[in-house]
Amino acid sequence: MEIVFNGIQLGIVLTFLVGPVFFTIIQTSIERGFWKGVLVAFGVSLSDILYVVISYLGLAQVMVNSNLKIYMAYVGGAILIGFGMYHLVVKSRKRSEEVSGPIVEKKFYRYMIKGFIINGMTPMVLFFWIGTVSLATINFGYSGPGDFSLFFSAMLGTILSTDILKAYLAGKLRLLLTHRSLMIMNIILGIVLIVFGGRLIYVAKTISFG
Repeated sequence: MEIVFNGIQLGIVLTFLVGPVFFTIIQTSIERGFWKGVLVAFGVSLSDILYVVISYLGLAQVMVNSNLKIYMAYVGGAILIGFGMYHLVVKSRKRSEEVSGPIVEKKFYRYMIKGFIINGMTPMVLFFWIGTVSLATINFGYSGPGDFSLFFSAMLGTILSTDILKAYLAGKLRLLLTHRSLMIMNIILGIVLIVFGGRLIYVAKTISFG
């Protein structure tokens, strides 16, 4: 129970971090509905699981100690900027839709891919999970695969649950939205993604030329 409690506790702390993933889940849920936001959250969770496995197996050290992290930052920054430009230029200018009506969408997987890419292509996410794995093994002493799996299952489950809650609460706002508010929301999300992407590229440039 102590292992589970520590995982839940750390997961709750992470829910208060605001980044591009947070805004993406909120925007998707408001504009496309609760279940689309849940799919984005699942995509984010899959990328987190992948990074936890990579960190646990020690493969992350190869990535961190090589120039690959610089290329990851460049690629991740470009992807975030690309998503940001799409929301800022394309989606913010779309004609008004009936946000309160049913939304027909067959390609559900694209929302999971969106969440996976926005979260997974941010190098800081990998660095965070490396630090968390170190915390679990050094501070908490979780060296065995059983304790390790239990800790991260509780932590990742808590993060996913809170992301789903965010999607649910945001989805309830759909009935109150107008075309203008959707346009403003897409502009805000676009700016946020561009800022995060630009920051990634700036950091990568500083490291490569520093």
